[in-house]
Amino acid sequence: MTDLSGESVAVIGGGFGGLSSACFLADAGADVTVYERTEQLGGRASRLYRDGFRFDMGPSWYLMPDVFERFFAFFDREPSDFYELERLDPHYGIYFKDGDSVQIPANHRAAIPLFEEYEDGAGAAFEAYLREAERTYEIGMEHFVYEDRSNPRDWLDPSLARHSRGLSFLGSMEDHVADYFEHPKLRQIVQYSLVFLGGSPSNTPALYNLMSHVDFGLGVWYPEGGMGAVVDALVDLGAELGVEYRVNCDVQAIRGRRGGFSLDVERTAQAGPSPTADLPGDPPPAVALAEDGPPAGNRRLVGPGTDGTAAVAADLVVSDADLAHVERELLPEAGRDREPGYWDDRTYAPSAFLLYLGVEGDVPALDHHTLVLPTDWSGHFDQIFEAPAWPDDPAYYVCAPSATDDAVAPAGHSNLFVLVPIAPGLEDGPETRSAYRETILRDLAEHAGEDLRDRVVVEETFSVSDFGARYNATNGTALGLAHTLEQTSVLRPSHRSDAVDGLYFTGAYTNPGIGVPMCLIGGEHAAKKVIVDHGGG
Repeated sequence: MTDLSGESVAVIGGGFGGLSSACFLADAGADVTVYERTEQLGGRASRLYRDGFRFDMGPSWYLMPDVFERFFAFFDREPSDFYELERLDPHYGIYFKDGDSVQIPANHRAAIPLFEEYEDGAGAAFEAYLREAERTYEIGMEHFVYEDRSNPRDWLDPSLARHSRGLSFLGSMEDHVADYFEHPKLRQIVQYSLVFLGGSPSNTPALYNLMSHVDFGLGVWYPEGGMGAVVDALVDLGAELGVEYRVNCDVQAIRGRRGGFSLDVERTAQAGPSPTADLPGDPPPAVALAEDGPPAGNRRLVGPGTDGTAAVAADLVVSDADLAHVERELLPEAGRDREPGYWDDRTYAPSAFLLYLGVEGDVPALDHHTLVLPTDWSGHFDQIFEAPAWPDDPAYYVCAPSATDDAVAPAGHSNLFVLVPIAPGLEDGPETRSAYRETILRDLAEHAGEDLRDRVVVEETFSVSDFGARYNATNGTALGLAHTLEQTSVLRPSHRSDAVDGLYFTGAYTNPGIGVPMCLIGGEHAAKKVIVDHGGG
């Protein structure tokens, strides 16, 4: 890569996008420091430690292993240098609320008879659907994901017409899937992964049929140590490249421009018990390698609320923080690319109601990944996107990593993570949470046959207001901007700031979008733009 020697880069936010950018920038010779407002690196992929249980607080599906292989290969490394992978079989189980249940096998050919059981001819339709999904994935990744096309000029490439011939750019996933399958359960099986994109079948473009290749073709994996182990891998790699990390650093303002940035950085005011309060004796790299609080010296003593705030200088800035928060709260008006109303009009991905549960005994009815779905899930999606409310008949997900990894729970116990997608911006006070907790545990006992209510020994909840407080997430979204047609590709915010020279953005608001693999790639895109713009040759 082009040389950035002598350039100092401040990366705001230690999520996957920021950690990825930091590695590429340090490899190009820059002096890189990551400032993370929470007590650990990883962003939403934080870890919670309680009484011998270790919970992944956010992402829990390791998908698209090819993206991770590509990332590490750039640095002449591979994932196995940092963590081991196990392919899950079954990939996941599904309980339908009419009493039916299925398990999705790791070998997609073994799923063909399952599809045929529900609908005559569906096995052949499934094979055809997967062929299309694989083609869409291969073309999409090579020409539209790994190749950043976040500027309208990028779409003037004449080769795109040849590469994209036959791809379904228009229309919804709902309509596209209906061309292949009539049975509603089969439609649900091939569309559940849209939750990873923060959308619904009716508002997600048909192009995202590629997610079925991600699921059935590339497989569902588990990294030993959970997704936190992947965070540790990026942190370790970055440290080898010279990246410095500082946690408990809340960036309050971004001032200046290329060559003369100054960030107001305050020590984070922790509210409530820290997720790492019960950290075991050997802390993971995402905690152990990080300096605590803003750097000493050069402190602002001007104006109310700034006493003791560090003024951090940098030549360049890459922000992995919530982009709406950055534009509305951290940048001066002249430094914003968009009017405030722009952010009010966006479609945000769902928030979530999360339960982290340590329970006595095994949970034999649950696979590592389990989905519990109403036979008609349209009502749940309507209560996310059309008429926001706590879902009356929720579709939800349960992760039981202790089924695969003994280290996440004490002996004789199970580790569970329950996620219910809900509308961003909902009120989620203690009474609401308590009542909904009862709803979900009762539903799980009724439809999955696993009654946990008298077995819980450790319990934490996390929901809309927590996403806002911990991650500065707009409206408490768990993911960022949804992948609707109006918020896909060139219609997502750019990696470059138009208003401030030397300021760049990465993360789930930018291209290519939501999810850990996409944020890894987005971090690379942002870093490459820095290098193209400011590298020394």
